[in-house]
Amino acid sequence: MVSDARAAARAIDALRRGWPIAIDGITLLAVETADPGRLAAFDTEGAAGILISSGRAATLKLANQVEAADPDSPVLVERAPWIDFPAATALADPQLDLATPLKGPYRTLHLPDARPASAALRLARIAGLLPAFFLGGTAAPEVALSAADIDAHEDADRLAIATRARLPVAGAEDAEIVAFRSPESADEHVALLIGQPNGAPPLVRLHSECLTGDVLGSLKCDCGPQLHAAIHAIADSGWGILLYLRQEGRGIGLVNKLRAYRLQDQGFDTVDANTRLGFAIDARDFGVAARMLALMGQDRVRLLTNNPAKVAGLEAAGIVVAERVPHKLPPNPHNAQYLATKRDRTGHQL
Repeated sequence: MVSDARAAARAIDALRRGWPIAIDGITLLAVETADPGRLAAFDTEGAAGILISSGRAATLKLANQVEAADPDSPVLVERAPWIDFPAATALADPQLDLATPLKGPYRTLHLPDARPASAALRLARIAGLLPAFFLGGTAAPEVALSAADIDAHEDADRLAIATRARLPVAGAEDAEIVAFRSPESADEHVALLIGQPNGAPPLVRLHSECLTGDVLGSLKCDCGPQLHAAIHAIADSGWGILLYLRQEGRGIGLVNKLRAYRLQDQGFDTVDANTRLGFAIDARDFGVAARMLALMGQDRVRLLTNNPAKVAGLEAAGIVVAERVPHKLPPNPHNAQYLATKRDRTGHQL
């Protein structure tokens, strides 16, 4: 069977518009973009279950009912008669946990084939939506696709150079920007080439997009200072590359990152906030960065990072990391706990 990346692109659009889709035969309606009328049209029998991730299920105290340890694994909650649209929304959205205590009881159902459900949760993350669906409605889907179509849409090998131009920036006037694009994806990644190749492996920084930190100067994270310090470090090294990856919020998207911020305001750290939302702690795809480097003719780098997972991710995708170069910046009163969490819970070498 030939995969169709365009089907995945159409499905992402449908999910954001609140339209039903089907993946490998199961029909789905995203909870986040539905409403009572759309749910009634999708599920005329009122029997569609609620698909969430096991990370979210653990928050709902359903962890003892499921075997999956992977927070991205699918869990299907039986649709009890009293679970109307507001109750289902409360199941899906952890922002409502403190304001709307969940009553239960809830019962999980066995998924004979978890692969389509897993693909649905993955597609929700790609679309920037909460990983939660009504599953099993009777309405005709707007788009039907397969898990292989999603794989094709996310295939880093489809990435190509779109254009390049000289771009002097503060801290590195001798710089060139290179833009990368995939045929069906709306995301465009860029690389900033600083200095001139000198025969040594380039000093490379993988920087994931952070609107709040990079543009607005948020003090909750260290992204903005890291970005600017990386440009200076690369310039000082003689030559190197800054990869600016469109993977906001460790791959969960801007809106979900802001939801995580709201959970942090309620007392959860950055790791628990992500899993409470139903996402993996880090959902970034470092294969994209490896593809960008390969397209620029670089297969051996010095990596500017405190995160061993970036080293492992690049090497798994075929890039040799000759050296890990620390990238440490002082904390501020607003991000000290965030940095401590990265050190203690995600292995950052700070």
